[in-house]
Amino acid sequence: MNKIIMNSSDEKPTLLLVDDDKEFLSVLAPALRKRGFLVTTATSAENAFALAQKDAPEYALVDLKMAGNSGLVLVRQLSSLDAGTRIVVLTGYASITTAVEAIKLGATHYLAKPVDADDIVAAFERKSGDDAVELTSSPLTIDRLEWEHLQRVLAENGGNISATARSLNMHRRSLQRKLSKPPSKNQTVID
Repeated sequence: MNKIIMNSSDEKPTLLLVDDDKEFLSVLAPALRKRGFLVTTATSAENAFALAQKDAPEYALVDLKMAGNSGLVLVRQLSSLDAGTRIVVLTGYASITTAVEAIKLGATHYLAKPVDADDIVAAFERKSGDDAVELTSSPLTIDRLEWEHLQRVLAENGGNISATARSLNMHRRSLQRKLSKPPSKNQTVID
């Protein structure tokens, strides 16, 4: 799917690509340029927001977990600048909680890494949900349930690790360790 998204004046649509992984940016930016976007990159949410304030992008691909402000903060900021910006959140730490929060804050789609440029373009083009999406037949693993619970409580505490650890009655470092290792997709399911 190499469909090029063009605006009415046949100019290339602007895309703000935000990820703290410079190697990932160096591979993805040219691939998205080949697909018809005028790409600007940023390695932090703060830098991305400064660029967007000068010229709000039509599209934004935002990594969720970065040093400094998270991608969720940037999604809210970009949406407040221009509600028409189509924002896709990309993460290697996917959870139901962060997906829901990203959509509530203004993202139009949420993708879990790894993805390729065609997946991203398809996400930008989607205008509605898919009621034919395949439903999973197996329940979540215990590790995945714990991960989802930690993510929900973290979101309820505004991303504050210390406050989350206190509310869970756990040591802050233990919480950080658990949050740094998302559950494996190949774990055994408990019925």
